[in-house]
Amino acid sequence: MVEKLEGSPSLPLTRIVGPQASGIYALYYKGDLVYIGKASKGTTKSKRTLRARLAEHATKIGGRQNIKMEDMSCRYLTLASEWWVFAAEFALITHYRPTWNESGFGSKVPGKGRPGTHRVSRWNELYPPR
Repeated sequence: MVEKLEGSPSLPLTRIVGPQASGIYALYYKGDLVYIGKASKGTTKSKRTLRARLAEHATKIGGRQNIKMEDMSCRYLTLASEWWVFAAEFALITHYRPTWNESGFGSKVPGKGRPGTHRVSRWNELYPPR
């Protein structure tokens, strides 16, 4: 059973949810915690904000089979210190072990681009592109 992060109610996952700030976020599918991520505009090449990162996820989910946007929600926490963004994401993933982390859902698909690897991620198997 997946635990829930307690606190404020979750918000519908849309392309316009979240602030233009750095922080951490949690994604929920049908109320279950499935993914924890970060957005760090000060220490990453992409300079993505929480809004940009959540919008990327909403776009990805919206283009998939076997999943509906109405079933998705999110929570986020802004953090002033970029160091805390990384530390908080690591701590939450380690504690909660969400099912979509390490599934190929996030920005890095395991094995993609390596010579001789034609691996299809678990995420793509469950929710293939439309």
